[in-house]
Amino acid sequence: MRPVLKVNKDIIIITHNTMLIEQKIQELLEKRGEARLGGGQKRIDSQHAKGKMTARERIAILLDEGSFEETDMFVTHRTVDFGLDKQQYLGDGVVTGHGTIDGRVVYVYAQDFTVFGGALSETMSLKICKVMDQAMKVGAPVIGICDSGGARIQEGSRSLAGYAEIFQRNINASGVIPQISAIFGPCAGGAVYSPALTDFIIMTNAGSYMFLTGPKVVKTVIGEDVSTDDLGGARIHSQKSGVAHFAVESEEEGLGLIRRLMSFIPQNNMENAPLVECNDPIDRMEDALNQIIPDNPNKPYNVGDIITAIVDNGDFLEIHKNYAKNIIVGFARFDGMSVGIVANNPAFFAGVLDCDASRKGARFVRFCDAFNIPIVTLVDVPGFLPGTGQEYNGIIVHGAKLLYAYGESTVPKVTVTLRKSYGGSHLVMGCKQLRNDVNYAWPSAEIAVMGASGAVEVLDGKKIAEIQNPEERAEFVAQKVDEYTKKFANPYEAAKFGYIDDVIEPRNTRFRVIRALRTLETKRLANPEKKHSNIPL
Repeated sequence: MRPVLKVNKDIIIITHNTMLIEQKIQELLEKRGEARLGGGQKRIDSQHAKGKMTARERIAILLDEGSFEETDMFVTHRTVDFGLDKQQYLGDGVVTGHGTIDGRVVYVYAQDFTVFGGALSETMSLKICKVMDQAMKVGAPVIGICDSGGARIQEGSRSLAGYAEIFQRNINASGVIPQISAIFGPCAGGAVYSPALTDFIIMTNAGSYMFLTGPKVVKTVIGEDVSTDDLGGARIHSQKSGVAHFAVESEEEGLGLIRRLMSFIPQNNMENAPLVECNDPIDRMEDALNQIIPDNPNKPYNVGDIITAIVDNGDFLEIHKNYAKNIIVGFARFDGMSVGIVANNPAFFAGVLDCDASRKGARFVRFCDAFNIPIVTLVDVPGFLPGTGQEYNGIIVHGAKLLYAYGESTVPKVTVTLRKSYGGSHLVMGCKQLRNDVNYAWPSAEIAVMGASGAVEVLDGKKIAEIQNPEERAEFVAQKVDEYTKKFANPYEAAKFGYIDDVIEPRNTRFRVIRALRTLETKRLANPEKKHSNIPL
């Protein structure tokens, strides 16, 4: 008689369940693979052919290796009109999530041009808003990589509403968490407002552009022929409009620049910027600084040479490098502390302040103040640029912005007057009366209402006009100029009233600035309670 075989039903059930789990895992892996392809391999190849990376490739370079945690990979759009129900792509045109840069958490979104040209849909905006909301909760920066053809027309007002939702979050996050935008492709129409609301904008010299209305619309409406690059390319926005803070040659350079920029700024407005170990002696003397100011007060020099001489290891990250070159702003370190530097540059337009320079300086000062970054100001300014061009463009209001920014700021502020500091321009460049903490001056400093020649014309104009003999007139003017120069073309008149705390030897500037900043580390100052200020915009 044959033996009876007993079947173990538990083994069969477990085996069956294992097969189902493996099938589901395989399905998950396949969906992940599909999502990572975005709009498909053909469109990825097209993106590469244009010299552009995909959204995920950009994120991989930006973030620390292996740190990216993607969210909403399986989101799809909800539109059925115009045949879109037959065009579904996992992720729906934007890659979102978080990762780290040098071990610090950041939130990131990167528009995927391979899906509908990166056009914004309602669900795309929801994904972007989700990472922005989360970044606000945890107090981490947001980095947006823009490469989009604009609103998804098939969705009508829903796409427009999506933009507005993003804008509102940009506004809420302003001054709370740092926001950085990288423009690595098209960014047109209403889409430009999100980057414009962020703290820093980076554009590539080839392939990126920003404008509200494109060349075709410009041609139709006002009959002007203009190319895409000449209307809204990186050169235009980094040199003329000031919209872009950086212009880079490649996406790789831009992503590396973001990582470097992040090293100077804190995670949020409640923290300080990272402190870096300093191997540059704080008492390092720079003898060359004792001779850097020309004997001729009208002769230019490059203040950038002074900046690199006094900061840690000569490392200076200049912001808005190609815009309003008569003023320099950027980040550096003193004894490992991150510091914002504002400096008039006599190498361009004698360092005079104009509309653009005032706006540039004011915006940078306000960013530093919002994120607890001390401000070091180097002053050599002969005044505001005169003329109808400046007055018609609102130099009064633009100059008031810089004045307001310094007066409103509560972070530690150290000012060093190098040479000229005249009139209203003296006031707006971190003077003692705008709650500046420490004001130094070099022996070459000239602090006065105006230059000697102009002052003599005002004070002795009538008497000069009465002198008929040209030689006598010239001798009299020279005498008065000399008298005025001896009285005011030095820092001691201001120091007499306490407006200058000390006159320092130029070569010792690094040490004196560091010691002042260290003393001010525990500074506490608050503005009057208010809903918000009404800065002269």
